[in-house]
Amino acid sequence: MSQNTPQQRAKQPRTGLAGPYGHPFHPILVTIPIGAWVASLVFDIIGLASDDPAPYVHGAWILIVIGLIGAVLAAIWGFIDYLQLGRSTIARRTATIHMAINLGVTVLYIINLLVRLSTEDDDDVSIWGFILSIVGLAALGVSGWLGGKLAYRYGVRVADERTQMEGFR
Repeated sequence: MSQNTPQQRAKQPRTGLAGPYGHPFHPILVTIPIGAWVASLVFDIIGLASDDPAPYVHGAWILIVIGLIGAVLAAIWGFIDYLQLGRSTIARRTATIHMAINLGVTVLYIINLLVRLSTEDDDDVSIWGFILSIVGLAALGVSGWLGGKLAYRYGVRVADERTQMEGFR
């Protein structure tokens, strides 16, 4: 396969900052917002069941902030990989939808944080924040499925089969 095809370009890092060939940084960075936002929902659930929800309420919004910071980092590295995709390809269209959903989820979590911080009683779990977390994580699941499709079906930033053969000798 020629190095100049859109498929081969999509496997190569645009810059060394994106991670080495066959081992991009974007997939590891997405674990930060995913983990933080899932943990914030768990804290909400514990807070709803707890006699003293205050530490879980506080922990949940801290986790949302950590997730927002991680989302910005993941978006930067994801965009670097996005720039390697051919403009008229199905992979590029899929990546555009993936990116749009993730940007929407990030905005949803900013709103979620603002709702939580503006609550008069900051010792109780915000029901609106809880609902926003559920909606945000559902959308993040759809986006994650699209991200998986980009890597595992279309091979974006995945080493080609000749390189993969090393593991099966």
